[in-house]
Amino acid sequence: MKILTTEEKLKHFEESSLENAREQATQIISEHKTALEKIKTEHVTAKKRQAALQIKTETESLKRANNMALSKEQLQIKREITKKHNELKEKLFVEVKAMLEDYMSSPAYDKLLVNQIHEIKELAGDGSVIIYIDPADSSKQLSLGASTNEQVSLSEYSFMGGTRAVLADRHILIDNSFATKLEEAKAEFTFDGGMTHD
Repeated sequence: MKILTTEEKLKHFEESSLENAREQATQIISEHKTALEKIKTEHVTAKKRQAALQIKTETESLKRANNMALSKEQLQIKREITKKHNELKEKLFVEVKAMLEDYMSSPAYDKLLVNQIHEIKELAGDGSVIIYIDPADSSKQLSLGASTNEQVSLSEYSFMGGTRAVLADRHILIDNSFATKLEEAKAEFTFDGGMTHD
């Protein structure tokens, strides 16, 4: 065994101490790197989770806003369609009314009045009946009475043509007036075909 001089012992001690210090420093740096990596990973994970939550929240908010805008637009479209339907319906029934007025000056209308009066007489049987025609048909009163063998009265109120009758003993009103028929047709009228909407 070789005997070391003090200087060699010091050198050996210094090298050994430096080696030991380097190993400790390397270990501390390694542990510090590991800790920093863990902190970084946790931070990145938290940020990703936060970003995903924010994206989800914003997406849901945008969907709700989009659905509200869509609902508003659909409601507006339905209103416009309804408005247009009502305009067309009014225009149509103005035309129907004009056609009825033309019809009332035709021989077919006189025949219709005679048929309505016969049906009323048949329904009344032996009971008392008062038959009314529209004031606009006053020129037809005598000829209708003669052709049906029934007294025909003029109504005080216009009902656009046709007939009305009262079966007094049975408390029945028979309404074959064009005004009533037109109102019923208007109330029941719907646009069919084309695009449908709810």
